[in-house]
Formats: sequence, C-alpha cells, structure tokens
Amino acid sequence: MTTALLEPRQKVEAAQVYVPRADIYESGDQLVVLADMPGVRQESIDITIEQNILTIYGKVEEPQLDGYNLVYSEYGVGDYRRVFTLSNEIDKDGIQATIKNGVLKLLLPKSKASLPRKISVTSCD
Repeated sequence: MTTALLEPRQKVEAAQVYVPRADIYESGDQLVVLADMPGVRQESIDITIEQNILTIYGKVEEPQLDGYNLVYSEYGVGDYRRVFTLSNEIDKDGIQATIKNGVLKLLLPKSKASLPRKISVTSCD
C-alpha cells in the first residue's frame, strides 16, 4: 500500500449510508482513487479536506415513479460516505475530482517536495 494514502477511516451513521468501494492507483507523480457511487449526480457530491482528512459524501435521490407506490424492493438506496487520511506527500490544493457513469475519480497529485529528483554532480578539478 502506498505511503501517500493511509488506511480509510469510517464513522457509523444513523441513516442508510454505504461505504463506496474504491480502487487506488499510484504513478510517479500522483494517486488516482476510483470510487463506485451509482446514482450520485455531480451536484450531489461533497468532497472536503480538513487538516489531512479527505471526506467524500454523495447523496442519492430515491427513484420515484409517478402514479406508483413501491410495494417491494431488493435494492437498498442510500447515500455514500468514505473518509481517508492523507499524508503530507499529497498536494491538497491540486486535488481534482470528476464523476462519470457512477464512478468518482479523484486525482491526488504528490507534492513537489515528495517527488524524486535528480542531483547533478560537478567536477572539482
């Protein structure tokens, strides 16, 4: 597991709230988090950072069919909430988020100080 993103931290909610499944990928200069949040629209997502705590919240509107009453359901509808603790290696000002087809994509760039760099060597002759 990468050092730039630590263990998820979760909190129990009173209402039906699901923890979205997430995949985390790492490249040399950033992390990518893909979180499954079906039914969440762009305007219903709230992503916050407080200190090093990244919180993702997505509100799902329960589907309604005009003129019908729900009598049986096998699919549970609820909101999504996921919390991650970030290390200081993440450039918090550079985080970007997009959603497409129910998948939230977070780009977490690494800070310049944490990136590897090449040190040039000069001759003392």
